[in-house]
Amino acid sequence: MYVCNCNGIREREVRAAIAAGASRPAEIFKAKACRPQCARCVCEMREMIEQSQETLRYAAE
Repeated sequence: MYVCNCNGIREREVRAAIAAGASRPAEIFKAKACRPQCARCVCEMREMIEQSQETLRYAAE
């Protein structure tokens, strides 16, 4: 599934960038060597980052 249609960034690519340490949408775009265009995807990327961080918090307990 595409998260960013403008740049063709798929969900698995966003998750890979997050796993590699991206903690902001800007870092995801940087990892993919592109820039946000319409920015509709930024909210979804933030949600994915928050979910990942939450999962890590629960795993650490």
